[in-house]
Amino acid sequence: MLEQYLVEQCAPTLASLKLGSMFALTVPEGAELEREVEELNRGFERKGLLITVLRRRGERATVYLCRVSQLSRELGKPDVAAFLNKCGYCDLSLQAVLARLRGRFDETSSIPHEIGVFLGYPLGDVMGFIANRGRNSIRTGYWQVYCDEAGAAEKFARYRKCHEVYSRLFHAGKSIGELAVTA
Repeated sequence: MLEQYLVEQCAPTLASLKLGSMFALTVPEGAELEREVEELNRGFERKGLLITVLRRRGERATVYLCRVSQLSRELGKPDVAAFLNKCGYCDLSLQAVLARLRGRFDETSSIPHEIGVFLGYPLGDVMGFIANRGRNSIRTGYWQVYCDEAGAAEKFARYRKCHEVYSRLFHAGKSIGELAVTA
């Protein structure tokens, strides 16, 4: 069930072009989402990927895929650490921040704004989104851009191309394990 979503929603993360990706899906009654996540993680671990369920409410689930080394590097940046600390992330170890992120998803029916950090969005754009309440961006694509429009446009183009290539390869029979690059 998850493989199609991963290719459609997470291709740049699978290709190691992007730190993380997130998607929501409807989970049919009786589906074993957690078991499928565990199975994927067994294969993803050697590729440097981690998949986790951030929220599950009834038949709806929000799933997050990340590049562990890229997320760890991002968490080690002083400006990112200070920002996350203000958002209530006291322990910046990988497991602690993911547990806190799941908690933040449980606290609200919306998406916590700091998710941008976990998706690899530039911190300036995450802070710009919060300060502007989601308005006044200079460009919109994979995220709302408030700072480096040219840099974001280049990334958006790479991500679109990656989606096209991964979709074509997946439909030609490549498995998710073959599409996920080692990083």
